[in-house]
Amino acid sequence: MSDNRIRDEDFLTFALENYDNPQCSSLEEFYEDIDRIKYLKRLMNRDDGDTAQRNRLIINHLIVITNVFGIEVGNRILFHRMEEKFHSRLKTFLYYLNVLRHEIPEADLAVIPMEDSLLQELRKI
Repeated sequence: MSDNRIRDEDFLTFALENYDNPQCSSLEEFYEDIDRIKYLKRLMNRDDGDTAQRNRLIINHLIVITNVFGIEVGNRILFHRMEEKFHSRLKTFLYYLNVLRHEIPEADLAVIPMEDSLLQELRKI
């Protein structure tokens, strides 16, 4: 793993420098896209009965994040901001969307397992 990880104090600068949303007309929209990570955490932490709807919401947020930051930077931001307890789930979603980048300094993806049951659920969508 590389030592050029995103530092907490540099996170917003890093994110803003890599933000590419041509329709963004204000800094507020940038922060709305950053807040998607907070929503992802809530969704991944939720354990209610409607997993299909929750999984679709997670997929939508992940697609937006990878669209506005790019795939590699999006992966880096997500693994930096998400607690380790969500890394396995996050890896599974990114793999399913075919946007998982294995060589990012924020996580050693080789040792993070995927959630097979989640992957089976996602394949039914």
